[in-house]
Amino acid sequence: MCGITGLYAFNEIGRMQAIHLHKANESIAHRGPNASGIYNSHFAHLGHRRLSIIDLSEGANQPMHSTSKRYSIVFNGEIYNYKSIRQKLELKGVQFTTTSDTEVLLEAYIHFGVKCLDMLHGFFAFAIYDNENDSLLIARDRLGIKPLLYAVDEDKVVFGSEMNALRQFGIEKEIDPTSIYQLLQLTYIPTPDSIYKGIKKLPQGHYIFIKNKNVEIKQYYSIEEKITTPLNISYDAAQKELLRLMDQSIQERMVSDVPLGAFLSGGIDSSAVVALASKYTDQLQTFSIGYKDEPLFDETYYAELVAKKYKTQHTAFKLTQDDFYNHLFGMLDHYGEPFADASALAVNILCRETKKNVTVALSGDGADEMFAGYNKHLGEWKSRQGGTLATVISSLLPILKQLPNSRNSVLGNKVRQAIKFGDGLKLSPQERYWFQCCWRDTPTTNSILSDTFLNSVDQEAFLSRKNTITQSITGDGINDVLLADIQGLLVNDMLHKVDSMSMYHSLEVRVPFLDHNVVEFAMKLPAEYKINGQMKKRILQDSFRDLLPEELYKRPKHGFEVPLMKGYKTALRSWVNEMLDDDFVREQNIFNPIYVQQLKNMIFNSSNYDQNQVWSILVLQHWWKKYNP
Repeated sequence: MCGITGLYAFNEIGRMQAIHLHKANESIAHRGPNASGIYNSHFAHLGHRRLSIIDLSEGANQPMHSTSKRYSIVFNGEIYNYKSIRQKLELKGVQFTTTSDTEVLLEAYIHFGVKCLDMLHGFFAFAIYDNENDSLLIARDRLGIKPLLYAVDEDKVVFGSEMNALRQFGIEKEIDPTSIYQLLQLTYIPTPDSIYKGIKKLPQGHYIFIKNKNVEIKQYYSIEEKITTPLNISYDAAQKELLRLMDQSIQERMVSDVPLGAFLSGGIDSSAVVALASKYTDQLQTFSIGYKDEPLFDETYYAELVAKKYKTQHTAFKLTQDDFYNHLFGMLDHYGEPFADASALAVNILCRETKKNVTVALSGDGADEMFAGYNKHLGEWKSRQGGTLATVISSLLPILKQLPNSRNSVLGNKVRQAIKFGDGLKLSPQERYWFQCCWRDTPTTNSILSDTFLNSVDQEAFLSRKNTITQSITGDGINDVLLADIQGLLVNDMLHKVDSMSMYHSLEVRVPFLDHNVVEFAMKLPAEYKINGQMKKRILQDSFRDLLPEELYKRPKHGFEVPLMKGYKTALRSWVNEMLDDDFVREQNIFNPIYVQQLKNMIFNSSNYDQNQVWSILVLQHWWKKYNP
């Protein structure tokens, strides 16, 4: 796991920007503290920061060059099947000088061209330069586990693992109001767009090929094309196949030349990963996070049950409110663009503490999106079924909306979910999906913005972006919703959060559920194997039932929530006041000043509001002050 950046110049004006390569490379030093390297040719300039995982020798440092010196590579990620690819190349007469997966990837491209992408098992973002025909290939893995951003103008193409790397080059940094509009609804800015009009995120399963001044962006992997034919398989057989595929995925991801552990929340997903990983090591280290002050959000009891069953070396980090506040501003300053998933605070601290013990950690991310693990999935299933519940909730909506409905109590959260379910019943499947994705719906978003800013939002572009997110929704079964989640929520929120927070602390996180073979298998299963009237992630739960403590199946599901409301009134009060200062808000001219004053009053004098909606505004304001002083 590493960080990459680079520049491809179309002319001498573009070449002048190469003087910023070192600074761009240093801006991502946290992604790779073990080594740094730069390569310069006439047109292409590549930078790399290395986090050593496989082959710790200096010979595996990057940029790496072919023996002929024709090809050069910078690579972020891991190729888990590199040994089998290496064997195929050795049969072709290739002689290797290292034991690294980087050299295998480079030789695979030399011998197979872009078709090598179909051979790779793993996660990656890389660039390979051919100095003989002056071409550059930039590619991102099938599911978007590793990030890749780029910008193109008349003089050059620049790229990098993080926004801060691109920001060092001479590229236009015009804020995109439509992206802010999306952020305030979704808490993130979806691929391929970013906070800046001129900087894009390379979509998952795509590559860029540059030669001379021709820039082509092509898709090499489409999950839709892989799941067109549903599986005809019994439920029992499907459970066995899921266990086999997951076991294979775990085994591949256990390969490491540095200490390896696993996150363990006590939920089914991370517990399943630990159960299988424990087969391949005597002393697996596991890590969980809990809250001393907030028992509602604490899950360490369940994590310790699993740790005890599999005799792992378990560490539970028990956090206080002050722990969050002490790490909050460093995390926000790290963001290249505003990102408002508040659970990143917990992931940030989990990664920071885990890194003190291991360099690689396994995670259960991706299972909810594939197997229908969210409450919204159960709600959508019930919406499509109709029946008594839908009728009752619809009739009770006026009463429910008079009750406290924040996430900050069990009862309030139930009321909130019921209201959202009832409001969604009135909508088409596509509109309901968008509504369920949003933390703040479009009419509410419009109401909090200034007239000037709202007029600057490109509504046609917004609708196009929205349609991209909802286009797979057909209203049939539940797999259409899961597909939309994999292509949107997973890559833009969950994976971005994990990569950003883990690499901030030089920790590699591997995601066994997102092996493409597991994903394709899961997405071809019948919907009823995943969800029914009461049970979410049905096949996943049943497949691991004999391997996990029974208590895990009786507990309510909690998200990776972070309690913020107390902090807004106490330790974070001065920060909240600064971010929502009337003079700043009026000068910035994004929000309606009257709304902001009402919001401040609500934050300091009430508890009946959504802390995450407030968080999205505060995150944007903090980012704005840092990058638009």
